[in-house]
Amino acid sequence: MSRIYQDLGVEPIINACGTVTAYSGSLMWPEVSDAMNQASRVYVVMEELHLAAGKRIAQLIGVPAAHVCASATAGIALVGAAAVAGRNKEAIRRLPDVTGLKNEIIVQRTHRMAYDQAVLLCGAQFVEIDPEPEALAAAITDRTAGIFYVLSWGLTGKAIPLPEVARIAHARGVPVLVDAASELPPLSNLHRFLHEGADVVIFSGGKGLRGPQASGLVIGNPDFIEACRLNDCPNPSIGRAMKTGKEEIVGLVKAVELYMARDHDADMLVWERRVHYLIDQLATIPTVKAWRQTPYGVGQLFPHVALTWDIHRLEVSYQEFRDMMLAGPPRIMTQQYDDPFRNGEHQIRLHVHTLQEGQEVLLARRVRELLREL
Repeated sequence: MSRIYQDLGVEPIINACGTVTAYSGSLMWPEVSDAMNQASRVYVVMEELHLAAGKRIAQLIGVPAAHVCASATAGIALVGAAAVAGRNKEAIRRLPDVTGLKNEIIVQRTHRMAYDQAVLLCGAQFVEIDPEPEALAAAITDRTAGIFYVLSWGLTGKAIPLPEVARIAHARGVPVLVDAASELPPLSNLHRFLHEGADVVIFSGGKGLRGPQASGLVIGNPDFIEACRLNDCPNPSIGRAMKTGKEEIVGLVKAVELYMARDHDADMLVWERRVHYLIDQLATIPTVKAWRQTPYGVGQLFPHVALTWDIHRLEVSYQEFRDMMLAGPPRIMTQQYDDPFRNGEHQIRLHVHTLQEGQEVLLARRVRELLREL
């Protein structure tokens, strides 16, 4: 194995925390990195590449249009800019000056999250509403540029269903902008949210798709996708700082090709096997409970192991356990989570879809070592 990280003084981790940007997302398929390597060796006109890549991805998925950007968060910024400035090049050029432009983005309070500030980079402002259809209808004015809708396992509060949001918005000529960054798998989500009325949907390229970490995908209405492209690099626009290289664009095209052709049922069988192995290995540790879960919601439906124990008997907190797992050896990153559906119960979650083959054995062994030694 290459020592490229150790030579920089960085020790790699075993990732049992899932496809999290802070822990470097996912691992690209070898075919993706090969494609990126080939792309790095020649020059292209970036406008031509963006258009060709978007056309190819749209054909692969079976959606009206697509655009490759620098990340899902970059996609959020681009759809915000597209909603405010559209394809008007003069307006695009002067953002975040929104003088004379519609710049209000409606969002349900239960859909506010850590990354939505990207919507505001173009000069937009949020109008927060309670999650009630009547509140949405009342909030739409001649200043409304769009409605921002977030799908995420971490958002568990009440929300107006997407089809109802789309019905209300479209009756007033307002686009619906959906952040579905982590909502793969299942594969069907690449179509579902558009079928439910979204005008544009944003996905991460570096999570379930296993493309480049520095990539994102925006799909949807062709006019809106074209507005996203015009607001993106290499144009002199808000997206200029969110540059997507030719390597990432080609890499994401290859990742989508692979994702559409994969046997997703076979992948699920591998993950389920790892989950059941871990549960079996941890079942005999006193006070420890281990069970299978999937995340809340309609996406990122990777099975994982939830773990709890009697902290009074083992005399270790969940944070202390997580710190010791990361300290190694081997260094293993796990997820600490307070489950709102179990009265805020503290849990350690062990995600298996980011493990490499055989790492579930190392993971089980390290958990047993720590909990039996304490």
